[in-house]
Amino acid sequence: SLWRMMETKSLPMPDNTLQVRGYDFNNGVDHRALLQSYTSMGFQATNVGLAIEQINCMIEKRLEPVSDSDQEAPSTCPCRKGCTIYLGYTSNMISCGVRESIRYLAEHSMVDVLVTTAGGIEEDFIKCLAPVYMGDFALPGKDLFEKGHNRIGNLLMPNDNYILFEEWVLPIFKQMLVEQETEGVRWTPSKIIHRLGKEINDPESVYYWAYKNNIPVFCPALTDGAFGDVLHEKSAQIPGFVVDIVEGKRKPTGTKLDHPKCVCLIICSQHRCVSLQIFRG
Repeated sequence: SLWRMMETKSLPMPDNTLQVRGYDFNNGVDHRALLQSYTSMGFQATNVGLAIEQINCMIEKRLEPVSDSDQEAPSTCPCRKGCTIYLGYTSNMISCGVRESIRYLAEHSMVDVLVTTAGGIEEDFIKCLAPVYMGDFALPGKDLFEKGHNRIGNLLMPNDNYILFEEWVLPIFKQMLVEQETEGVRWTPSKIIHRLGKEINDPESVYYWAYKNNIPVFCPALTDGAFGDVLHEKSAQIPGFVVDIVEGKRKPTGTKLDHPKCVCLIICSQHRCVSLQIFRG
C-alpha cells in the first residue's frame, strides 16, 4: 500500500498524549464530565477545555487556606483567600446576555476585582431601566437611525434608553457635586461606580452586587460614553463636578488589591488588568 511504501515510520506517541474522544451522552448528562471532555475533543473545544482547567486552578488556589506568614492579620485582611481573582471584560459582554453570568459571579463573590470599559458600566445600569432587544448584524444603519434605534452587533438599544439613563443619573451627579463641595470628596471612576451601584438598588445589576459585596471596579475611561455625554451636555447643571481620572489610576490599595497573589480572567480589558499589577509592584 501507499502507506507501507513511505519511508517514514510512525514513532510512538509520548505516554501522556491524550487520545481524541468526545463525550458519550449514553452516560447521561453530567455537566462536569461534559466540560472535562472538551480537552480531548479537539479543535476549538480543546482550547475551551484548557481554559476551564485554568479557571478551576484559579478557584482551587483561591480556596486554599492562608498561613499567617503569607497574609495580613484577619483584622486588616478579612478575605484571607489564597489569591485574588480579577475579571476583565469589554462593554459588549454587558450588552449581551453574558451580563447575567458576570452578575452571578459578583453576586456570589466569586471574583474579587472587576475591570471594564465605560459601556460595560453604563449599559448595566441602562438595562435596569429599560430592555435591550435582539436585532440583526445586517440591519441598515440609516433605517435604524430614522427609528431611533442603535445597533450593538445584532442587538438594538433604543434612544429612549439613554434618555432614561440621563434622567436617572443626573440627580445623583448633582448630589455628588454637593458632597464634592461640602465634604471634599474626590470622585474617581471607582468611587462613582460604587455609588451608582448603591443608588440603582436593583439585584439585576452587576454593580449593585459589586457595591453590596465590596468588589472594587476599575474603569479608567469612564467618561468615554454616555457618562461623558451627560457630564458634557449637562455641565451647566453640575458646574465644577470633577471626575478624577488620575487619582483613579494611582497605585491601587485595599484589602483585596494588596493580596500578593493575583490571577486574571480576561475577556479583553487586558491593558488595565496588567497595568494594575504593575502599579502594585
